[in-house]
Amino acid sequence: MELIQNAQNTQRVRNTLKLVAPLPVIWPSETDCAFALSNFTSYHLSDNLGLLDALIAACAVGRGATLCTFNIKHYRIITDLTTAQPYTR
Repeated sequence: MELIQNAQNTQRVRNTLKLVAPLPVIWPSETDCAFALSNFTSYHLSDNLGLLDALIAACAVGRGATLCTFNIKHYRIITDLTTAQPYTR
């Protein structure tokens, strides 16, 4: 959803959907949602944590996964979250 949110026209939406089509959808569990709500409540105003970023981080933490992102700054305040840049630009 975050990728689609950043698309600026329907062609980019189609390209984004094509890019992510082979990837599995990870749905947040109830525990993930509670963790996301806690982080969003704590860090939205102070650190500008977005709702989708809170949910994405909670899903990664809940699965013990590394979140690959170029937006390390947005996630630095989430405890127990491991991040990595997917490749060098």
